[in-house]
Parts: sequence; structure tokens; C-alpha cells
Amino acid sequence: MLLDLGIVFGRVAFVMMFMLNLGGILTWVERKQSAIMQDRIGANRASIFGFRVMGLLHPLADAIKMLTKEDFRPARADRFLFSLAPFVSVFFALVAFASIPFGDTLRVGDRVIPLQAVTLNVGVLYVFAMLSLGVYGVMMAGWSSANNFALLGAQRAAALMITAEIAIGASIMGVVMVYGSLNLQDIARAQGNALFPQWLGQWVPAWGVLTQPLGFILFLTAGIAATKRIPFDMPEGESEIIGYFVEYSGMKFGMFAMADFLETVVIAGMTTALFLGGWQVPYLMADGFHFPWGAVATLPQPAVAVLQVGSFVVKVCVVIFFMMLIRWTLPRFRYDQAMRLGWLGLFPLSILNIVLTGVLLLLLGGRA
Repeated sequence: MLLDLGIVFGRVAFVMMFMLNLGGILTWVERKQSAIMQDRIGANRASIFGFRVMGLLHPLADAIKMLTKEDFRPARADRFLFSLAPFVSVFFALVAFASIPFGDTLRVGDRVIPLQAVTLNVGVLYVFAMLSLGVYGVMMAGWSSANNFALLGAQRAAALMITAEIAIGASIMGVVMVYGSLNLQDIARAQGNALFPQWLGQWVPAWGVLTQPLGFILFLTAGIAATKRIPFDMPEGESEIIGYFVEYSGMKFGMFAMADFLETVVIAGMTTALFLGGWQVPYLMADGFHFPWGAVATLPQPAVAVLQVGSFVVKVCVVIFFMMLIRWTLPRFRYDQAMRLGWLGLFPLSILNIVLTGVLLLLLGGRA
């Protein structure tokens, strides 16, 4: 019993450390990537004994700065809700990643350990439920600040997140139809099969980006909107708009910034699990590589698990890089433009994708 609890705790701890460390390092990635795109050096001022390490010490400097700054609270603010709001935003962003599989299974003796913090038959619904609950932290921050501008920013954020969540939910229905499951682990495993072998042979894996190209574009667009980052950052665009956390300072402000980065990691993880094969490596099976031309390269099971986890991490990082690329390329949408895109663009196209998927499945005789 204690061993089982230890295994569960280890899986949860791995996910927590992965999320928090990746979210923290993204503060450096965002600065350095923007510097490269804008042809400048970028963050390189923080140093220890003269060592700058390409600006890698900036996240540490940020943490020290936020921990030591004054924790300001407006006189008329609701004390309890004002303090609770940042925690709510970070908490739901963290727990949303729990059901995303980062590998298949790891065999240790007679035990089979799923490489997933929490195994759920409806993991897709769980992730989006947790992400949607994050809007409560946003609304609590805007309302409890006793600032009308903060409240307006929170309302913009709530409207944007509702629009994005509806588009996200509709865009993944095609994936569920193709792979026949709401379990993210089952979807990841199914993407290791050949894509319509009677038509394409054994060479092409059935990744979601190939079976659902339109769904992939719609999901990633709506996912970027759900993170409330450029070009969808009208809830917090500090350069022109007063955002929902305008009254926050110190580490509470840092927690809201961290929540945005954590949501970026969650969307990247979901994109990987649903459309990029998850932890799948082409032609890698439980006992090693099985190539279509008949060659077999046997590997020990721990090595297979390491390759799967590494594949998942690399894919997540690539998706995050692309999301950062969008963030530093496109200008901010106006509020009405974002709403029009969501309700008159993403949502109708998502419904069209569902219809097309159903017709193709009927014509091709079943799932991929």
C-alpha cells in the first residue's frame, strides 16, 4: 500500500516539477527568443561573480525581486478574495496537466507504472474543466481589487476564455471521433498505429495532425487565446489597457504571470497528446524499433520509456517555441476582433470539421 502511494506521489511530483520548472524557464525563453527575432542581445544583465550564463540567471533575479517587493493591497479591496485569486489561477493551471500522459508505461519488477500523474477515462474533459475553472481566479482578482478598470479587464478575460473554451471543445470532437476515446492515453497509443494501412501502407503514423489538420489549426488558435497572451492579451495588455491584476504587486503579480506560462505548457501538452502523437516515437514499440522494411532494433524497457518521455518533452518544447513565435509576430487583436474570430470563425469551422470527419469516417469505413 505504501509503495503504491509512493509511486503515485512520484508521478505527481514529476509533473509538478516539470510544470513549475518549465514555466519558470519560459520567462528566460520569452526574452531570449524575442531578442533573437528583434536582432538584439536580450536579457543578459543579471550575473553572479561576473557570470551571466546567457541570461539564465534572470529567472532567479525575478523571483528574488518579486519575493522582496512590497505586497500592496488597495484599502477597499476584499482581503480574502484578493489574496486567494492568484492561488486559484496557478492551482488550476497546475492540476490541468495531471491527466496528460508523458509516456506509456514503465515496468519495475512485477509492477506496471503508467507514466501519467492521474489516469482518467475522460482525461480530455478533465483538462478542459480545470482550465475553464481558472477563470474564477481572474474574476476574483478583478472584482476584489475594488477597481473598475481591473473589473473590466476581468470581464474581458472571462469573455475571451469562454469563447476560446467553446472553440477548443468543438475542435477536438473530430479527434475523439477518429480515435474513439476521451482517454488521453488511449488517444496517444492509437496515434502509434498506421494511418489507414489499406491505403497508405505502414509508413505513415496516424498522428492527429494528419487525421485532423483543420482541427489542429483550430485547436492551437483557440488554445493561444485561452492563455490570454498576444495576440489575445486584451485582458492584461499593460501597454494600452489596464488589466485585471493592475492592483497586484510582488509575488502575487508573479503568480498571475506564472499562471499564463503554465497554461501555455498545458496547451502545448494537449496539442502534443492530441495531434503530435503524444509520447510516440515513429516505429518505436514496447520492445524496441520495428521498421516497416522488417528491421528490428530491440531495446530494454527502461530505455523505451526514456525515449518516450524525451519525445514528449521535445514536442512540447517545439509547440511552446511556435506559440512564442506567434506571440512576438502578430499584433494584439481588439476585443471585438477576438470575439468575432471566436464566434464567427473558430466555432463554425469546428462544427464543419465535425461534419467532415463524420462523412470521411463513413466513406473510409471506420477509424484510422
